Parts: sequence; C-alpha cells; structure tokens
Amino acid sequence: MARTVVRLFLAGDVMTGRGIDQILPTPSEAGIFESYVHDARAYVRLAEQRNGPIPRHVAFDYVWGTALGAVARLAPAARIVNLETSVTVAEDAWPAKGINYRMHPKNIGVLTAAGIDVCVVANNHVIDWGFAGLDETLATLRAAGIRTAGAGANADEAAAPAIVGLEEGGHVLVYGCGSQTSGIPAAWAAGSRAPGVNLVDDLSLATARAIGTRIARQKAAGDLAVVSVHWGSNWGYSIPSEQRAFAHALVDSGAVDIVQGHSSHHAKGIEVYRGKPMIYGCGDFVNDYEGISGYEEYRGDLSLAYFPMFDAETGELIELRIVPMQMKRFSLHGASPADVEWLKARLTREGERFGTKIEAGAGNELYVRW
Repeated sequence: MARTVVRLFLAGDVMTGRGIDQILPTPSEAGIFESYVHDARAYVRLAEQRNGPIPRHVAFDYVWGTALGAVARLAPAARIVNLETSVTVAEDAWPAKGINYRMHPKNIGVLTAAGIDVCVVANNHVIDWGFAGLDETLATLRAAGIRTAGAGANADEAAAPAIVGLEEGGHVLVYGCGSQTSGIPAAWAAGSRAPGVNLVDDLSLATARAIGTRIARQKAAGDLAVVSVHWGSNWGYSIPSEQRAFAHALVDSGAVDIVQGHSSHHAKGIEVYRGKPMIYGCGDFVNDYEGISGYEEYRGDLSLAYFPMFDAETGELIELRIVPMQMKRFSLHGASPADVEWLKARLTREGERFGTKIEAGAGNELYVRW
C-alpha cells in the first residue's frame, strides 16, 4: 500500500515593502528614514541601474515571476513564508530604528496571488511603524485569509500556531518566534496584556524544551509541526553553536518536524537531524536589494524555494527538494545552470559538517542528501 505524503513550500524573508511596494498598484508614501536614502523609490532606480527598466503599477503576480509555476507544479499542502515587512498606512515610525519597511494594505494581493497560507511575523520589521502598524498588519493579513504566527495582541496569541488543515486529516502547525540576535528590539516582546512578537528570552536548551513541551500538548496524530525562527545576522555562513543546540533540542522534544530559520540574506547550510530537516538560513526570497552592492560574494540575488516532503502518518522526511530562483528587475525567474551549480557547490560545502550534500536533479532542481 502506497504511503500518503505531505509536501510543504517554505521560503525565507519575503520583503514586499519599500521598493517593491513602490511598483505595486497602490504605493505607500515614499518617505523613509534611512541615513542615506529618504525616498523608497530610490531602491527601484538602483535596481534599474543594475538590470534595466522595471514597470510600475504591476500586476500582483509580477514579483513572483516563474516561481508561481514551480510552486504550483509541486502542489504543496501549505505555503509558508517569513513576511519581512509591516502592512500598514500608519505614520508612527519606530524611533531611531534606521530602516522602516511597510507595504500598503491595498497591495495585499501580492501575497494572495502566491497563495500564501501562513506568514510568520516574528521578525525585526513587523513593528517598524509602531503597534498600530502591527495591529493593521495582522488584521489585513487575516482579512485576506492568510494565517499568521509569531505576533499578536498578547503573548498567548503571539505564541499560538497558525494551523493549516490537510486533506489527509491532520494539520500543519506553524509556530513563529524571534531572537534579539536578528535585531528585534526587546520592547517588541508581547506581554500578557501587551501586543508584540513572540520574542524568546534566549536560545538555551531550557527555552527550546519549553517550546517543545507546549507543541507536544497541542499536536495530534497526523500533524506536522514547523518552528519558524528569526535569528542571527544578515551575512556569513557561520551557524552559532547555540542555534544548532536549540534546533536539536526542539527535535529532541519529539514534537517538532522541521526548523525553518531565517534572517540571513543568503542561504546557509542545511542539516537533517534524527530525520528532521533544519534549514538554518533560508535566505531572502523577495526583496528590493537588487541594486545594493557590497556582499556579492554571498549571491543574495539567488532565492531558494524549499520543498520538504514527509510521510503523513509517521512524519518521516522523505525528500528535501530545492528550486533555485534569481531576483531580477524585482521579479523571480529560474536561476541559470551556472548559478545552480554554484549553489550546489556552496551548499554542499556548508553542509559537509552536518553530513549533508546537494545533488542536481532534473530541471535545475537540487536535492538534499543525508
């Protein structure tokens, strides 16, 4: 008898604010508060200088490009991303933060066009425009039918999972949390009666075990549990020992099936521990950094779509497929064969310490072997 499988689509940071927002049908006010750039449209012009003209007032599916076809072909049961922006018209920018991302609520169609099921929002940009901005962000997402994880009106709501039902009868439970190591201000932590993000106090074993215990109480037979965590710096391949120990402890709890890490602007090494995938840094998926120079060695222009496939009954990882894309003119397209080969070599190098390597498949796809 053939076993029933569940495939997920996971991506790292989806930043549809600032420059991306400016090419969508209803741009926000363009003023921003960065040291060198005071108009969000500057990021559009920088990208155009790099790769050519970018249309304005684009259709909502424009930024996803050919990624939409790739995702549809693999038919994941749930589509999960880290939404790295607020969705608000609030004008109360968080003081002295430096970078304040936002997308106009009328542009929410850019997320529904991709069929996103869950936006994780425990990150260092969701409250860029204050707690009123957070409230509008959550309300806008939920009104569009998109589930949220990692922030809420209080600590209980911020820690609660986003739940996606499966045809097989179980559920995908997505828990979002964030670490101050990614730049989340301590003042953003949700309290018993205060809104905010699900900010973990530390990445200790005790914290991981507490999360695992809570998930075990909520998880039922046939469920898959994803812990999506925003942690660490933007650049560099190093994976701190505390991150790895934290991820291991989550799996050791017996309740967690995949750890989805994000914050790094590029993909990092992947581990499979006790049959459970640990993507320490998914890398950015959508952003407006196309015209920014300085970190070309990391190839932040390459975006990776991750497709883990599990046995629906046992939660066993069967396959971990990666579809490489490239962001150009603010739209995703399939990566070139040369870029796919570069990713294969780089991720194999970074996975060697974990006992994983990357192999090429048909159609420029990559597979994680463990």
